[in-house]
Amino acid sequence: MTVDLKGKTALVTGASRGIGASTAVALANNGLSRLIVHYGGYKQGAEETAEAARKAGAEVEIIGADLGTEAGINEFVAAIQGRHVDILVNNAGSLVKRAKLAEYTPELWDTVMNLNVKSVYFISQALAPQMIANKSGHIILLSSIAARNGGGPGATVYAAAKAAVAAMTKGLAKEMAPLGVRVNAVSPGTVDNHFHETFSNKQILDGVVAMTPAGRLGTNDEIADTILFLISDAARYMYGQTLEINGGMLMV
Repeated sequence: MTVDLKGKTALVTGASRGIGASTAVALANNGLSRLIVHYGGYKQGAEETAEAARKAGAEVEIIGADLGTEAGINEFVAAIQGRHVDILVNNAGSLVKRAKLAEYTPELWDTVMNLNVKSVYFISQALAPQMIANKSGHIILLSSIAARNGGGPGATVYAAAKAAVAAMTKGLAKEMAPLGVRVNAVSPGTVDNHFHETFSNKQILDGVVAMTPAGRLGTNDEIADTILFLISDAARYMYGQTLEINGGMLMV
């Protein structure tokens, strides 16, 4: 997928590794002029993403903030408020910890919801005015197959958060479409990356592969390519859609 992003500015949250890093570099490889790389705790990864994007010709700024906390969200929103950003990729998110109903704490609930839902909404709110003023822009959200199937063991609240993201995509798209801004989402299945290195094991992943018609896990680059498609002119009449990318694991 190729897109001409010359003169454009993008912000990718959670861009220190995984889907976020691949998306940030893919944007840079397609002529992006300016890139803002957000990271939560893995600064080295953010610096590696930034270096790859710079090699592709983009100017890069790195901003760190813990979006799992109210203070971190407020800090990041203050840092980006009023910025001109053409493309926002709300990628930051995590399961944080597998925990069943009896084990879940209010603190863990708040962290998961802050990171996966609240930050997405208020980062979008911070950047939307400039997009509206320009009558142009793209907001991409990251949902998950968990939003459709409830997630694996101990992932119920994460799944609920990602379902909220899918609903938010539709609501924001209805609001923003008449103002010239396109809002869409991608919903990855199980991707072979750090997320599942952390939260899954070989038995879980082997089971997923066995149930996936494509016979393999997805890749970060495949999700990044879908994001490129959504911001391209090829998707110019797509609004409020959540694209399921899962090798046939879930067919809608």
